[in-house]
Amino acid sequence: MAQQDDGSGRAPVVIVRPTTSVTSGVAVTQKLVGAAVAFGDILRRTFGPNGLDKMMYKTNGENAITNDGAKIVADLLVKHPAAKAFVQLAESQENACGDGVTGCLLFASELMKEAGRLLERGVHPLALVEAYQESMLHTLEVLESRLMNEIDVDVLRAVAKTAMVGKSAEAGGDKLAKLLVDAMMTVQESGRPVRAEHVRMAKRGHDSLQDTVLIQGVIVDKKFDSERTPRISQPSKVLALTCPLTIQKSKRDAEIEIERPDQMVAFLDAEEKLIQEKIDILASSGAKVIFTSKEVDDRIQHACFDNSILLVGMMEEDGIEDIAAATGAMLINHLDDVESASLGSLQSALVDISEREDGRRTRLIVDVGPTSGLVTIDVGGGQGAAVEEYVRAMYDALRSIESVLEDPATLLGGGSFHIAAALNLREIAESISGRQRLAIEGFARALETVPSTLAMNAGEDQIDTLLQLRAAHRNQSGRFGVCSDGQIGEIEGVLLSAHAISHALQAAVETACGLLRVDQVISSRGD
Repeated sequence: MAQQDDGSGRAPVVIVRPTTSVTSGVAVTQKLVGAAVAFGDILRRTFGPNGLDKMMYKTNGENAITNDGAKIVADLLVKHPAAKAFVQLAESQENACGDGVTGCLLFASELMKEAGRLLERGVHPLALVEAYQESMLHTLEVLESRLMNEIDVDVLRAVAKTAMVGKSAEAGGDKLAKLLVDAMMTVQESGRPVRAEHVRMAKRGHDSLQDTVLIQGVIVDKKFDSERTPRISQPSKVLALTCPLTIQKSKRDAEIEIERPDQMVAFLDAEEKLIQEKIDILASSGAKVIFTSKEVDDRIQHACFDNSILLVGMMEEDGIEDIAAATGAMLINHLDDVESASLGSLQSALVDISEREDGRRTRLIVDVGPTSGLVTIDVGGGQGAAVEEYVRAMYDALRSIESVLEDPATLLGGGSFHIAAALNLREIAESISGRQRLAIEGFARALETVPSTLAMNAGEDQIDTLLQLRAAHRNQSGRFGVCSDGQIGEIEGVLLSAHAISHALQAAVETACGLLRVDQVISSRGD
């Protein structure tokens, strides 16, 4: 960028590199809108119960097959600044709600598309921003009027099932939705905050999705000697340690000179005495199951097994913390601190053995019971991309359940709310004479992209579907929406988290308004 020569013979003042490109005016709008529309088009075919999957293939050979918006956006190599704003929008929606990313991005893309049309017709960007923000307030009023605040187990199951619709985990149906709700209810009964991260996912590596089960506890994936490992099949106490069960080694190298055989015997006796003291403490603690994150001496391991005490060593830090959270045990850093109040409890701890092509796999299933502060969903299926998609879909459902439990309110799905809000905005626009009316109508059309996309992905005509849906809302009932077959009908059992929808709309409007305030794009790359 340089100051122009004013005719006095002075050279222009250069303040940026010669390779820098500066785009202003309508060209800026075209750049930003083009990027936003392209981003929306990538995700459009993945939306709804009839959405298709994308295959994401990386340069390192890894691949994923998914229609999860957050996963797709996370794997895209995005360079355009407007597209990066959409990536941040997707991350915001995923972090806040865990679901609704695709719908959020589609709405934001349509807002930019409508803005591009109006800017080319001479509407000022700030007038658009003001109209969008006003439209958002009216949309939230419609949302408040359509909330359903009665939350029970059946509602939570409907929310979970809706979150999995259109994804491969949908094959689990009502059974899987019930299992997910039971998982969150177990965490709630334990007194811990109801969070999706308190539900662990374990991949069994065989069977099918229909064989997925809920473990009210945790699964420890380690190698076990099935013949020597004690079977804990009755309620027992649990001890969780973060200290090694071995002879402590000195930090400095030292040599011990032994001159007589009796000195060697005394040295070995002293070592055995230290080992026996540790064994006595463990045996007298009352715990029948002991976990430690450090190494275990073989003599202590064998002594515990002989006393029917299950001892598991070399646990990962996250693993020992999960054991403590599930069983209610306190993490002990020194054997001298062991006391009965620091022990947890469980119902059973059994070794599960499965034969696979790459050898035998052993897992310890720790069943704590209905008071477990941490639960695990043992997901059936193979080891490929399919089971990864199952896990992603179930995690989205868990986040939706969490959202409804935190903010007890739901909305009907199928685009029912979106078409109602769009109709309300059209009525409001009729009373406005300025150019803001055009922006409000554009906001209404952006809202209608949700039901129209649902219809398109089901193979139905978008225009006909929108016309029928508007008429049904005006003349029959506000419960009409686009059903899974693409036809218009009253929505039953398709429930969405109101918090997720509200956050998606507001975040999309914020992103669109932020981009509309841009009047110059300065690129040091020259593109």
